[in-house]
Order: sequence, then C-alpha cells, then structure tokens
Amino acid sequence: MINLHYFLNDDVVGLARDLLGKYVFTQIDGQIAGGYITETEAYKGFNDRGSHAFGGRRTKRNEMMYAKGGRAYVYLCYGMHCMLNFVSNQEGIPDAVLIRGIMPTHGEELMLKRTGKNKSGPSLTDGPGKVCKALGITLTENGILLNSNTLWVEDRGKSFSDKEIIIGPRVGIDYAGEDAKLPWRFRVKLG
Repeated sequence: MINLHYFLNDDVVGLARDLLGKYVFTQIDGQIAGGYITETEAYKGFNDRGSHAFGGRRTKRNEMMYAKGGRAYVYLCYGMHCMLNFVSNQEGIPDAVLIRGIMPTHGEELMLKRTGKNKSGPSLTDGPGKVCKALGITLTENGILLNSNTLWVEDRGKSFSDKEIIIGPRVGIDYAGEDAKLPWRFRVKLG
C-alpha cells in the first residue's frame, strides 16, 4: 500500500499525473476488485471554479475535501453516480483528484456482475461513475482512508512516459468558465 504521506502533496496537478499507473483496490463483502488508474482530473481547492470548494465553500457534501490528504471523497453526481476522489494536501486545503478511469486487472468477473456488462477491458471502467460501480464504491466509502482494508492504493512500479499520456481540459464543468480549460486532465493512451 502507498504510504498516506504520498497524498499530502501540495501539487494536486502533479499528483493527478503521478497517479496514472497506480493501482486502486476495494474489498467489499470479502471480494477484491481493482486495476491501475488510467485517467484523472485535478481539482485545486479554493481558487479553482471547477472545485466543489471554490471560494472556501463548505457543505455537508464537500466537507471531506477539507480533510488531511489520504482519504476518499465520494459524492453523488446527478443523483445517481458515485464519484471517487483522492483528497490531497494538508488538512483545511480542499484539493482532490477525481479518478476518471481504471484498467481492470483484479476481480473482473465481479466488476462485470456489478455493472451488468459482459465484456471486460477499458470500456468497463472508462468513466468516474463506471469506476465506482465496478469497484462497489458507494457513499459509505466517503472519508475512508486510502490504506484501509476496504479501499487502498498500491504502487506496483507501473508508469507511463509523457508520450503515452494525453493532457487536456477537464470535462463536464463548463460552469467553471476559463478554469474548465485548464490542462488538468490526464489520460493514458490505451490500445
């Protein structure tokens, strides 16, 4: 497991890039599922109009963003899709990285069952809602440490060169104006 100190990084954009290739796992009802991270987006707290904590906003929904780095921030999007974020930085600084995609490597049959799909591969978990569904993550995991027995992150030495990564603007946050165009989305070129 990755030491939680890793998430105290004050460079959330650099962290979002560095998380590519790290493995994320869940163990729910005694069953393990996971894979390596293929897509992330950085959200930089107070000054980022795309962040739930822009301007210091604090709500019941986003309170976990203000925790010390190394916890999961899980929220519901559109009232139906859970989204997994890794909280970073020091307590009181609401930075987080949205996990937008993983490559399934463990518990693929379980992920297929959870998602109702019949084929594994990148399309099984190529969106933040799909990631949570496949891994069995719900609002119950909000606030859980990222080195728990339920949810954890591992560094198995997998990395990607700059040529293997697409960097671009974040998606689905048009309301953020110019901040939506920031190149804070990182994707591994697959296939």
